[in-house]
Amino acid sequence: MLLVLGCTAGGVVVATRVGHQEPVLVLARSVSVGKVLSDQDLREESVSADSGLAFIPVSSRAKAEGRPVAYSLPAGTPLTKNVLGEAHVPPAGQAIAAVGLKAGQFPTGVQPGNRVTVVVAPTSGNATNSTSSSSQSAWDASVTDVRSDSTDQTTVISLQMAQADARQLAAAPAGQISVVMVHGGGR
Repeated sequence: MLLVLGCTAGGVVVATRVGHQEPVLVLARSVSVGKVLSDQDLREESVSADSGLAFIPVSSRAKAEGRPVAYSLPAGTPLTKNVLGEAHVPPAGQAIAAVGLKAGQFPTGVQPGNRVTVVVAPTSGNATNSTSSSSQSAWDASVTDVRSDSTDQTTVISLQMAQADARQLAAAPAGQISVVMVHGGGR
């Protein structure tokens, strides 16, 4: 009998702790670093109050609106005070490189937060030597922003990657660059 009572009491305590939810602010859509938050960028969601993270409560919505985000973040990210403020990217040792691409050089649906591999196609004269070339022609990166021009002819994709890789990519010939979306990372 004591075992049953002990298990029941333990179950009630666990259910009470897990069941205690708190309404917090969550991103309703993906945002790029530096974007000033508006009402449309925020939604309410309940999370466990015992998570140990300093989530921004719904009651502080007015304090979050009008503030920039310090990182590019996907939709559904709960807001904390650490994600608001001046830009914290790129981190030390990283750089942001931009590539202008035409349709067919990147997957449709690429968006901030995606992991990608950037590939530079060899020129026709270097195609046979591409495996023996000492210079790298593919780099792993994270997408930080995607913007189309007003005519939809060119899409500029901003990529966060290692500084040395960003310098090599910036020197790559225009028109020979493609972006491949990958799962998690790696080629």
